[in-house]
Amino acid sequence: MKITLREITPENFQQCVNLKVAESQTNFVAPNVMSIAQSKVYPTMNIRAVYAAAKDEMVGFVMYGLDPDDNRYYLVRLMVDEKHQGRGYGRAATLAVIEKLRQIAECREIYLSFNPENSGAQRLYVSLGFERTGEISAGEIVMRYSIENNGNPKPEI
Repeated sequence: MKITLREITPENFQQCVNLKVAESQTNFVAPNVMSIAQSKVYPTMNIRAVYAAAKDEMVGFVMYGLDPDDNRYYLVRLMVDEKHQGRGYGRAATLAVIEKLRQIAECREIYLSFNPENSGAQRLYVSLGFERTGEISAGEIVMRYSIENNGNPKPEI
């Protein structure tokens, strides 16, 4: 599955804000407009629209970066629009974020958290090599991906 991560611009802002997860998933991820606002308050966070390369169509959104409070790199948000779920875009977007963060010399681990009721997210992250840390943050399960110790070859994007 080929995707690209693109900046949010005046031209694609409204489309990004209009992306929605399925009704059953609304408790799992913040609306994109909230993430966009947070990225302005937390400048170490990157926001990107996820585009399906074959169709050049926006299908999702990611937010990732350094949390200066704990000096950890995070995949903070991942969402795929309800019309595009189940096609591998979430997996491809996660791999693209891993690759982006892998390029940062001081990034040795990538953290994320998810609602324990979100079994689809857990399956995805485990399949990519994320492991539970034993931490719970704001009621969410925390996982870590070790860039240095991950035995998997460089992921194909």
